[in-house]
Amino acid sequence: MDRATLAAYDREAAAFAADWHAQPAPADLHDIIRRVFIPGGRTADIGCGSGREVGWLNVNGYPAEGFDASEGLLTEARARYPGASFRPAMLPDLTGIADSSFDNVLCETVLMHLARNEVVPSVRRLRAIMKPDGILYLSWRVTADADQRDAHGRLYAVIDLAAIREVFASDAALLDEQVVSASSGKVIHRMVVKKTA
Repeated sequence: MDRATLAAYDREAAAFAADWHAQPAPADLHDIIRRVFIPGGRTADIGCGSGREVGWLNVNGYPAEGFDASEGLLTEARARYPGASFRPAMLPDLTGIADSSFDNVLCETVLMHLARNEVVPSVRRLRAIMKPDGILYLSWRVTADADQRDAHGRLYAVIDLAAIREVFASDAALLDEQVVSASSGKVIHRMVVKKTA
């Protein structure tokens, strides 16, 4: 993960968490999850932040574990959801997570915080931790033309969509679209992929 982005999340974890939890629930994301994730399947939220989706997943029948690179955000997540599992892990390596571990993988608006040369290796690693016939929901905030940083110093990299599609060339694409997020109001690209057995 981009170091300046990670430092921003650690430094301002409490403020980011308060903001995320004050936002309306992402009904569009939850609707997609209900349609495509495997009920009862072991689920990973990669880049779980302060744990909001892990909490929702666990309540709604998708036993979930959260992983994040930011210790500050993991502290926030553990405080909000003390019964859930939250562990450190950083893309692209996801050290400590075995291949073929999860039926469902959620990686929402994380890729844009990676250096461009780390995006494809990260996507390959997300695919690797899925079980055969597993489901991946992947999204990122769309940045046009050139990488940008916000006022906090967080990186928003330009993502090569064709390169990501190539990683999943042998899999079943269940969703591949660019939309305005109902919860954040930002333009995002989202994909849902079923891994070929």
